[in-house]
Amino acid sequence: MKQIGSSQASRVTLAWASRSIGLVLTVAMAMAAPWVQAQNVSFGPATFNKSVDLADTPINLNGAGIRYRFGFKVYAAGLYLQNKAATPEAALSAGGPKRIQLVMLREVDGAELGKLFVRGIENNTPKGEDLSKIVPGTARLGDAFAQVFAGGKKLTVGETLTLDFVPGVGTIMSHNGKQVGDATKEPQFYVALMRLWLGQDPADRQLKEAMLGQAAPAPAKAAI
Repeated sequence: MKQIGSSQASRVTLAWASRSIGLVLTVAMAMAAPWVQAQNVSFGPATFNKSVDLADTPINLNGAGIRYRFGFKVYAAGLYLQNKAATPEAALSAGGPKRIQLVMLREVDGAELGKLFVRGIENNTPKGEDLSKIVPGTARLGDAFAQVFAGGKKLTVGETLTLDFVPGVGTIMSHNGKQVGDATKEPQFYVALMRLWLGQDPADRQLKEAMLGQAAPAPAKAAI
């Protein structure tokens, strides 16, 4: 049996170590790199681009789906983050800019939707949480809906509501690309807002899974 000399063994060891280090670095870089949705996602008039820029920062579509109520499609929703989040905890604790985009799939009473948002925030805020960082933003959100949808104005098919979080600025609500009201500075408020879709009592459980990339975009069975 041919024996390997010490110098040759050293070269083999160094080569193996080099390949191992290279593999580790490749895996680490892949884990650190922002996750990007393979393609745009569409639901009728609603199209969610796989990546958008917010505050000069690229954020990626984490997942998108449809909100059903009583068997009817109400709106499509997409969640944008810098990095992939497969659990509510990961999404709620994600840093950097974030976006939740809603596109109407049927006519919706805007004021009523605002009330549902406020109620959803209340239902998904854990007991014992400091409400001083949430209540002002919740009241401001209700006022924004009342301002835009006064007089029974409705959201029609294809109209959009965008809820952005920009570090150092806060939560910004936009209707069809136009900002509504002032920003809410407290970061805790955006977390409370995200819980509408990702909390323990979400608007739609199948939509929650879709926004986390855990399910097919369009549920086979409507959730009530």
